[in-house]
Amino acid sequence: MKHILIIDDDVHIGNMLREVLSREGYRVSQAYSGTEALMTLSASKPDLVLLDLMLPGLSGEEVLPKISGIPVIVVSAKADSDKKVELLLGGAADYVTKPFDTKELLARIKVALRKFSAPADMVLSFDDLKLDIATRTVFASGKEIRLTRTEYAILKVLMQNQSQVIAKSILLDRISEDTPDCTESSLKMHISNLRRKLRDISGRDYIEAVWGIGFRLRSE
Repeated sequence: MKHILIIDDDVHIGNMLREVLSREGYRVSQAYSGTEALMTLSASKPDLVLLDLMLPGLSGEEVLPKISGIPVIVVSAKADSDKKVELLLGGAADYVTKPFDTKELLARIKVALRKFSAPADMVLSFDDLKLDIATRTVFASGKEIRLTRTEYAILKVLMQNQSQVIAKSILLDRISEDTPDCTESSLKMHISNLRRKLRDISGRDYIEAVWGIGFRLRSE
């Protein structure tokens, strides 16, 4: 399930978008200011961001350069063509002017998500770990590691968010895209098995538990 973050201080528009996107099968979260948006992005990485420009605190123009590795569609009442060009050159994937047609916005979201799924993103690397998303294979020190579906899903999320501590609740939510089998009670066991398999091949522990928060990858 793709995750979309709506950054808009207009509660009516935000709730309408949440309802429309949820009906289309997307998982949706919301932020109502630029500052709140950056806090949300530091805790989890959505697949796409819908960004308003006129926000309290940090404006959308200030937020956009701080978002990397995620397609951003600007959704704004500002219709000035120079502003559109500036934001598109500044990293926005698309620009939609308010008021907008929801069918058109949904189509633009699908296009942005499809474009962002480039072959370059299909192989994840961390130190001597490599994870090939296309073939679902994992290598450590050049040797293939046989992982269960759940172990693979956990490692993929950690490798997609290498600089972050991933909270247990967020990890469970993200791996549900690949496996429905993991529960809060079984997560610790799956991570323990994953750590052991990686350690048996490479002789080192790649996954670190951050007490009371969650897990992250650990460099040598």
